[in-house]
Amino acid sequence: MLDVDAKDRFQVINLFKEGVFWIIHIGALLVIWTGISWVAAVVCILLYLIRMFAITGGYHRYFSHRTFETNRFFQFILAFLGAMAAQKGPIWWSSHHRHHHKHSDTEEDVHPPALYGIWWAHVGWVLSSRYVGTRKELVRDLLAIPELRWLDNYHWIAPLSLATLCYGFGTFLAAYYPNLNTNGFQMLIVGFCLSTTLLYHGTFCINSFCHIIGKKRFNTSDQSKNSLLMALITLGEGWHNNHHRYPGSEKQGFYWWEIDITHYTLKFLSLFGIVWNLRVPPERIYEEARRRPA
Repeated sequence: MLDVDAKDRFQVINLFKEGVFWIIHIGALLVIWTGISWVAAVVCILLYLIRMFAITGGYHRYFSHRTFETNRFFQFILAFLGAMAAQKGPIWWSSHHRHHHKHSDTEEDVHPPALYGIWWAHVGWVLSSRYVGTRKELVRDLLAIPELRWLDNYHWIAPLSLATLCYGFGTFLAAYYPNLNTNGFQMLIVGFCLSTTLLYHGTFCINSFCHIIGKKRFNTSDQSKNSLLMALITLGEGWHNNHHRYPGSEKQGFYWWEIDITHYTLKFLSLFGIVWNLRVPPERIYEEARRRPA
């Protein structure tokens, strides 16, 4: 069990993690010098969407909550794509998320914004040395899978590989398609650094703003809230109060008007047998929502 004493949580910063985090942010700012070609912008958007899906559909709905099933090969694909987001490995990520659900918005929670502020909930806890380790007692199912243990131990390989690919792709385009007005450095900055920075803060918004801003459909014991804006930014994770009421559901937009792009993507993949047994909220959850005063 990790020490999560609140008294000195703000005083413990992991310099290596903070250094890498800010280097990527500084890299994103270099777009002022590199400019953005249309092809670099397309790569930036695609890498944001692909990796956001890997975090929401893979790290969150699959590894953390087991809300659907897939084969071992696609399981690793989800894990590797998620690791490309530079948010560590799926075992580490899931262990802290499962802990969050056990202690949401209490002093035992990793990132309760009402208790420790927006900055801590948004990014401070991520940079803290207190949470470098994995809460192994909460993820014994994931620890039993060798390739996931390997990826968790060497999670830096995935984002480093992506950064290298971005640079190589830009260099290739500069040499063979100079009319596209891009190069290796621009593609590294826009394709990797900028998209990763946007991805960081899109993901982190759920921990911070979705416990402060929005509406509560269900009377949960925490401060989780639903937000259309956050759902659009995160491909469906903004229906956070729904999720906290019934985390066993793969879809987090419980109603047709609640846009949940991750759910739509998983439903599409299920048509080809890549994923299956997508779990949904039972009727009693909908009945509870109907009984609650508007």
